[in-house]
Amino acid sequence: MKASNKQIDLQLVKRAKSGDYQAFDLLVLKYQSRLISTAIKFVNDLQIAEDIVQEAFIKSFKSLESFREDSSFYTWIYRITVNTAKNYLVSKKRKDELLQSDMNEEAIHLNEPINHETPEEELKSQQLKELILHTLNGLGEDTKTALTLREFEGLSYEQISKIVNCPVGTVRSRIFRGREVLDHAIKEFREGNYARNREAV
Repeated sequence: MKASNKQIDLQLVKRAKSGDYQAFDLLVLKYQSRLISTAIKFVNDLQIAEDIVQEAFIKSFKSLESFREDSSFYTWIYRITVNTAKNYLVSKKRKDELLQSDMNEEAIHLNEPINHETPEEELKSQQLKELILHTLNGLGEDTKTALTLREFEGLSYEQISKIVNCPVGTVRSRIFRGREVLDHAIKEFREGNYARNREAV
């Protein structure tokens, strides 16, 4: 008897829960195009929609243990994508309001001295840059290249695909994996583990 689409997804989710990253990559490749079409309806921008879907997959990967196996994976990731898109719009609105407020403040206090970072803030900023560079260098060359072109050069997935000569889906999968590793490293840094690990070396 042929397995249903839901059953196939469930098997992939079970494999992903047990640490099989390739199984989750298959789910990414299977649904990312449909989810991008959903996200773009909210943000009306392809690159932002792609980033939203990547973030949604990262969130879902981290929350796999909470996935109810009697549910549809697509329905679950669809809801996460929609919520991520809505959160982006709320965040964007707040940033726009803050930017306008900052511009007004600058106009009023144009002659006030600029506040520079404290030595502690400068050190932390430098450590974060060092961490990001160290983490990038620890990635595989293909993942590092894709992530660097996306995050630091601002290229689209299609442009990266042409540069590295591989399918767009593969590029998205590499960036997803790289972002997940980088996100974990930054979380460790914020919790103070990075500084403690350096002191222990």
